[in-house]
Amino acid sequence: MSHRLSPLEAPFPPDVAAVLERYPQRDGHIVALFRTFANSLRFLRIAVANLLDRDSPLTLRMREIAILRTTANLDCDYEWGVHVAAFGRAAKLSEARIAATRLGDHASDGWTAEESLLIRAIDELCSTGAIGPETYAEAASIWTLAQQLEIIAICGNYHTICFVANTARLAPEPYAARFPAA
Repeated sequence: MSHRLSPLEAPFPPDVAAVLERYPQRDGHIVALFRTFANSLRFLRIAVANLLDRDSPLTLRMREIAILRTTANLDCDYEWGVHVAAFGRAAKLSEARIAATRLGDHASDGWTAEESLLIRAIDELCSTGAIGPETYAEAASIWTLAQQLEIIAICGNYHTICFVANTARLAPEPYAARFPAA
């Protein structure tokens, strides 16, 4: 019996199908990531907090920069590409800014001071598990506590998502963007 992590295919068991109905779909298709979560009904139900709602204390643009940078840092072409396709335009990210989430650094031309700080904070979280004292002092002077926690939670949630997608070696969704060439 193989226990290789991979997306489940329809038809789904009734309990799994009931939970998957609450997940977003694109043209009636449930993305491979969510079908991979479905290998465990418990994980499917509570896998990661849904931070993609309208109640976020972050703007859509800030949230997507944080997600794209986290997924780029974790070399997760799958999730990076899904987010570029699903939210890049709505977040008003140009092709150059999208590419910079993968290829640039916080000092790359085109980022606002706040976006540069966000990228620096995400890079520190991804590399050390904490926002460094200098970056945090600057962040605490402009971001509310709710925004700070949201940034940390997004980074943590997308670590889990990337771990699942990368371990399952998910093929890119047909509509998804791909990492830019270096």
